[in-house]
Amino acid sequence: MSVKHIVYFQFKATATPDDINKCVSDMLGLKNKCVHPTTQKQYIKSSVGGKDISIEGLQHGITHAFIVEFDSVADRDYYVKEDPAHIEFVKTYVTSPDTVLEKGQVIDFVTGEF
Repeated sequence: MSVKHIVYFQFKATATPDDINKCVSDMLGLKNKCVHPTTQKQYIKSSVGGKDISIEGLQHGITHAFIVEFDSVADRDYYVKEDPAHIEFVKTYVTSPDTVLEKGQVIDFVTGEF
């Protein structure tokens, strides 16, 4: 059962292009940094992202989106709750008062489960 972890970012107006590129690079770099404690192997199945190009005008300030895929709910739970690399990312970009992010949103789903 594959879990899709969808992440949306809105950057502060003061964020420079370098700030944004660093955050995006760090977000996508989690695929290689996150290692499962039991297997000692990378456990993120896939990680992709990009800058918004929608013409619908429904972004509400969101400018970047990422899809991180896990093989199981247990892997997603470890990533969110325990993985040191992910926790460091959250401290740097989500909870830090010096973050370049204005807003982050996350939604997870399993294909076909409604």
